[in-house]
Amino acid sequence: MNKKWEIREQNNELTEDIAKKYNLSEITAKILASKNLNDKELEKYLNPTRADFYDPFLMPDMNLAIERIMEAIKNKERIVVYGDYDADGITSTTILKRFFKDRGIDIGTYIPNRLDEGYGLNQEAIRHIAEEGYKLMITVDCGITAIEEVKLAKELGIDTIITDHHETLDEIPDAIAVIDCKRKDNTYPFNQLAGCGVAFKLTQALCIEMKLNENEALKYLDIACVGTISDIVPLVDENRVIAKLGLKLVKQTKNLGLRSILQQSGYRKIDSNSISFGVSPRINACGRMGHQEDALELFLTDDPIEARRLSQKLEDFNKLRQETEKNIYQEALELIEKNKEDNNPCIVIGKEGWHHGVIGIVSSKITEKYYKPSILICFEGEDSKGSGRSIQGFDLHEAAVKCSKHLKAYGGHSMAIGLSLKTNEFEDFKQEFEEYSKNKITADMVPELIIDEVVEKKDININSVEELNVLEPFGEANNMPVFLYKGLKVLSIRSLSEGKHLKLTLQDDNVLIDTIGFNLGDLVDKYQIGDKLDVVGNLEINEFNNIKRIQINIKDIRKSIE
Repeated sequence: MNKKWEIREQNNELTEDIAKKYNLSEITAKILASKNLNDKELEKYLNPTRADFYDPFLMPDMNLAIERIMEAIKNKERIVVYGDYDADGITSTTILKRFFKDRGIDIGTYIPNRLDEGYGLNQEAIRHIAEEGYKLMITVDCGITAIEEVKLAKELGIDTIITDHHETLDEIPDAIAVIDCKRKDNTYPFNQLAGCGVAFKLTQALCIEMKLNENEALKYLDIACVGTISDIVPLVDENRVIAKLGLKLVKQTKNLGLRSILQQSGYRKIDSNSISFGVSPRINACGRMGHQEDALELFLTDDPIEARRLSQKLEDFNKLRQETEKNIYQEALELIEKNKEDNNPCIVIGKEGWHHGVIGIVSSKITEKYYKPSILICFEGEDSKGSGRSIQGFDLHEAAVKCSKHLKAYGGHSMAIGLSLKTNEFEDFKQEFEEYSKNKITADMVPELIIDEVVEKKDININSVEELNVLEPFGEANNMPVFLYKGLKVLSIRSLSEGKHLKLTLQDDNVLIDTIGFNLGDLVDKYQIGDKLDVVGNLEINEFNNIKRIQINIKDIRKSIE
C-alpha cells in the first residue's frame, strides 16, 4: 500500500525564536514550532510543574463525591472500587486502593472478567457486592452508561459514585455523584483525562478535604502515568503534566509490581516507549486472557517475592496472548486469501474457536495490512462476538448502526467497535456491511504519513537526536517526530526474524546510517544494493557495547527521484 506523504509547513521565524529562548537545536525547535503553542503553553509543555494541575473541585459533582466518601469513612461503611480489566482500569483501581490503604482504610475491589462479564457494571456483580455488605461503590474507568445497574445498586442499599472519562448518553445514572468531564454541563478546563487521571483527581480532592500535604496525592503519579500512556488519550494539557511528571517517578518507583514488570519487559531505557510496548501489553494480556485479578494484585503487593511471581505470570499470559494472536492472524489471512476478501471494500470474516479477547488486536493488524475496515467474529455456538477496526474517513460505529438489525449489541466509536450477534445472522450482516462500505469507501482513502521535517546530514548528530527527548513522553497527539531523509544509498539489505523485519545500511556521502523497518520484511526484494532511497521514519539512538549510533526506525521508503 502506497502511503501519501505530507510534509508539515514550517514557521522559520518561530523556530528561530524557540531555538534561542530554550537553547535548542533547529531540528527540535522546528518540531515545537509546528505545535502552534503560545508562550505559556510552550513553557507548560517543556517544563510542567505541580502548579499546572487544575483544581479537582472544578470537576462536576466532585464536592458531592468527597462529602459521601468522608461520611462513609466516618461511619466505617464498607467501600468497594469497581474498575475495568484493561491497563487504565487496573491503574485507576490501584490508585484508589493504595490511597485508602495509606490512610489505614481497607476497601474492596472488583474487576469484571472480560470473557465472562464483559466491560463495565453488570447486575450479577452488583448483587454480589451487595451480598458482601458494601454500602458505597466507587466506579473507575466505567459506569457512565450504567443506568440500570446503578438503579439496581440503589435498590440493594448501595450508593454509587461514578468516576469515568467515556462519552455520556442523554441520560446519566442516578448516582450520588457522576464525575465525568464529558458531561454536557462540564466546566472543568480539560475533558480528555484517562480513567486513572480522574481517579488521581479524586485523590487530590480527598487530600484537600483531609488537609493532607499535596505531595500525598503526587505519590500515585507513577501509576497514573502508566494508565494515561496506556489508554492512548491525547498527551496534551493535564494529561501531559501527569505523564511527564509521572514518568520521573516511574524511573524511581517504589511500587514493587511496577518495578518488577519493568524489569521483566527487558527495556533498558524507561520512557513512554517502554510503557506503551513493555508494561501495557503485559497488563492488558491478563484481561484479554481472563486473569485480570493477577494484574491488580501485582500493583498492590508489597512482597518482592510475590511481585516477581506475579510479573512472571503476566509475562506468561503475554506470551500466550502473542501466540494466540499469531495463530488467529495466520488463520485470518488464509480465510481472506481463500475467499478473496481483499477484493471487497471491507473485510468481514469469522471462525469458530477464535479467542474474543484477542481478535481486536488481530483486526488492527488486518486493517493495517490491507488498509480496509475489518471485523473479526468468533463463532461460539448460537452466539458470536466480534471486534472491528477502521480507517480514516470511514465511521465504523455509524456502519454498525446502519446494519444493527442483524446485531444483538454493539458499541464503540468511529475507529473501533465491539459487537455481538446470532451466528445465523453472520452472512446477512456481512452482506449488508459490505454493501454499506461500497458506498462509503472511495479511492482517495489511502494511508497518510505526516512528516514533521526534512533533514540532511548537517542536522543529525548524537546530541541533536538525544535532544528530541525533551518532547517526551510520546503518545497520542504528541507522536514521536517523523523525519524525511532523501537520497540515501543502499549498502546492505536483509530481512530479520524469519522475513518479518527489514534491516538496511544506508550511506549519505561518507556517513553510514543504520535502519530498522519493523514488519517491513516483505520489501527486502524490492530494493537492491546501490539504489538511492528516500526514507521516512523516527530518529533514534541505538546503543550497543557502550557505543551510540544513530538509527532510523523506518515508517516508509521509496526510490529517490534522480
